[in-house]
Amino acid sequence: MSTAKKFAGQTALYGLSTIAGRVLNFFLTPIYTRTYPAKIYGVFGNLYAYASMLNALLAFGMETTFFRYLNKRSDDKQLVYNNTFGAILTVSVIFFLCTFPFAATITNWIRIGDATPLPDYILYIKFFIGTLIIDALCIIPFAKLRADGRPGRYGLLKFINIVIFVSLNLVFIYLVPFIINHGLPGGTWMSGWFKKTWVGYVFLSNLIASSATLIMLLPEFMKLQPKFSRALFAEMLLYSWPVLVANFSYLVNENLDKILLGNLLPEKVSAIQVGIYTACAKISIFLSIFVNAFRLGAEPFFFSHAKNKNATQTYARIMNYFIIAVCLIFVALVANIELLKYFIKGKDAAQTQIYWSGIGVIPVLLFGYVSLGIYMNLSVWYKLTDQTKYGLYISGIGAMVTIVLNVIFIPSYGYIASAWISLAAYASMMVMSYLWGQKHYPIPYHLKKNLGYIIISIVLVYISFSVFKRNIFIGNGLLILFGLGTLYAERTELKAIFSKK
Repeated sequence: MSTAKKFAGQTALYGLSTIAGRVLNFFLTPIYTRTYPAKIYGVFGNLYAYASMLNALLAFGMETTFFRYLNKRSDDKQLVYNNTFGAILTVSVIFFLCTFPFAATITNWIRIGDATPLPDYILYIKFFIGTLIIDALCIIPFAKLRADGRPGRYGLLKFINIVIFVSLNLVFIYLVPFIINHGLPGGTWMSGWFKKTWVGYVFLSNLIASSATLIMLLPEFMKLQPKFSRALFAEMLLYSWPVLVANFSYLVNENLDKILLGNLLPEKVSAIQVGIYTACAKISIFLSIFVNAFRLGAEPFFFSHAKNKNATQTYARIMNYFIIAVCLIFVALVANIELLKYFIKGKDAAQTQIYWSGIGVIPVLLFGYVSLGIYMNLSVWYKLTDQTKYGLYISGIGAMVTIVLNVIFIPSYGYIASAWISLAAYASMMVMSYLWGQKHYPIPYHLKKNLGYIIISIVLVYISFSVFKRNIFIGNGLLILFGLGTLYAERTELKAIFSKK
């Protein structure tokens, strides 16, 4: 089997499980927007923004470090497993001691709007602390499944997690009210504790789903041994801390805009704007699914093929087809916005118009994800050369762009500014990674061809969205032309790949 086919097969396996789980999760979006007004949905977006950034801190850069040191210390993989898990366990214990007893104080810092009572918000924070710690403890066991080449078990556990989460959401939003309203068995008991349209049930569902995943990963936890190397751990820290800062900085780019929207805008509109922005960003989920599936398959693949003679040519080829894929998805999503927007429909016409008022930022957010995906692909150079400090520099500059520009422009332009600034941050990270990477670890990317695909996709999106006002037939016609043109341009390369055994 050719290297390209092997990589595509691994990515497809991760992609199928990721797509299945994310699609199930995506279908919760219209349920949320119909159940919760925009100002309540803003609470949801605000808390998940904080949670995403804290995930990076708790992971401590150890996932990437795990893969790197499996390659460097192939003679003692068990010690690598023990050390990386031990690091996350230590950080998680410290995090719990520094947060859970002070949940009320933390709530006063991060609470936005007045739509949610203070005691409820404190409870939300406690749910999140528990979920964050459990998810952190699962990081290295999941990474071990990827390293052991077990995408099937990895995907199954991730899928079950989403099924539990989605099912519990449906129980709390639909089933329990139905039982109470129709006087069914258990209804009297449920009416004693059930709170209608309480967003806390979303966070509780997440905690339960994460706990179930932890239990299902017990076979991987049982493989841990009380064997620890201080020397190896010190070496790992030198590698991981720039990765930690880089990952955190990336998540600042991804989530800080929602937090700043909640804090820099007047209280009466802050939660609503966060709700609109969070809901519209959900349309980009299909592009983020592909980028995430690529990352899951690419990281162990890149490390395992680093010593191959033709490794850089392989990386260049993967980049070429990655760019084609993300550009096609970009054009396809914009072409079908008039259908996809119904996934963020409110419970009535007024709420629907509030959510739909943000549709104009969707193409901007999508191209930001295109840039982010390319950056993730480019980042192979500093991970393979143990120069993770450059990841810190790149993500740090991106984070500064996000922070400074959002603080300047949010008060005047709201979430529209946040969308453009997100694009600017990811695009700058992409360019910096390419320029530095070609100096330190040259990879023969097909620059002219790749730029051609990117520019064509931008032009087609502009024509579809702005010139033809989101006409679904013209948009999909342009998508078909783009796809056919791509097949024609790549016909020789594709024929060579598929002819290999």
